[in-house]
Amino acid sequence: MSGQFAPAPGAAPLGRQVLAQAGMETRLMLRNGEQLLLAIVIPLIVLIGAVEGAVRLGIDVDHRPIDLFTPGVFALAVMSSSFTSLAIMTGFERRYGVLKRLGSSPLPRHGLLLGKTGALVAVLAVQLVVIGVVALVMGWQPEAGWLGALLAVVLGVAAFASLGLFVAGVLRAEATLAVTNLVYLLLLAAGGVVLPTSSYGGIGPLLALLPSGALGDALRSAFLDGTVAWGSLLVLVVWTVVGTLLTARTFRWE
Repeated sequence: MSGQFAPAPGAAPLGRQVLAQAGMETRLMLRNGEQLLLAIVIPLIVLIGAVEGAVRLGIDVDHRPIDLFTPGVFALAVMSSSFTSLAIMTGFERRYGVLKRLGSSPLPRHGLLLGKTGALVAVLAVQLVVIGVVALVMGWQPEAGWLGALLAVVLGVAAFASLGLFVAGVLRAEATLAVTNLVYLLLLAAGGVVLPTSSYGGIGPLLALLPSGALGDALRSAFLDGTVAWGSLLVLVVWTVVGTLLTARTFRWE
C-alpha cells in the first residue's frame, strides 16, 4: 500500500514533551540526597523538635504546639523545594551546559520551565503528604481552611520559584549554592516561617512583608482559624510579579 511505511519525522506534541521532562526532573530530584534532606528530612526535624521542645520546656503558646508549628513546617517545605532546591539544581544545570543543550532541543524553553514546574509540584506533593501524615500521627487537628491553604501553597510556590530562578540565572553555581542555603537558614531562623510573625515583636510587621512570613501566616490562618489571609496572599502575588520580572530580564541560559 503506497505510503504505508513512509516516515513521519517531527517532534512529539508539547504536552508529551513536558510530561517527559517533568518525569526526568522529578527522578533527579528524588535521587539527590541533598535535595531529599532539604525537602523532607529538615522540615520533619524542625516539626518534631519544635513540638517536643515546646512541650518539654513548657513554652506558653496560644494554640497546641502541633497545631501551631505544622502550618509553618508546610511553609518551610514549600520554601525548601521551590526556592533552595530549584535554584541549586538550575544553577548547576546552567554551569554544566545542560540548559543550553535543552534550550536547543525540540523542547521549547517555556516547555522546559513547565517541566521543572511539574517536577516541583510532584516533589512538593510528596513533601506535604509525608509531613501531614507525621503531623496527624502526632495529634494535629487542622481547621478546614483548605481554600486558604491551597491558595497559599500555589502562590508560595510561584513566589519562591520565581526568586529561585532569578538567583540561579545571575549567579555562578557555587554562589547560588551558598546564597540559597544562607537565605534558607536565615528565613528559617527569623523569617516568620515556623513561628508567627507576631511573635517577633516590633519587626513582626516587616517580616509579614517577606515571602516567608506571608506564606507562614497564610497557612496558619488557614489551618488554625479556617480563614483566608488575603493580605498575606497579596504579598505573595507581589513577590511573584517581582521575581518573574527579574528572572525574565536577567536569566542567562549559559
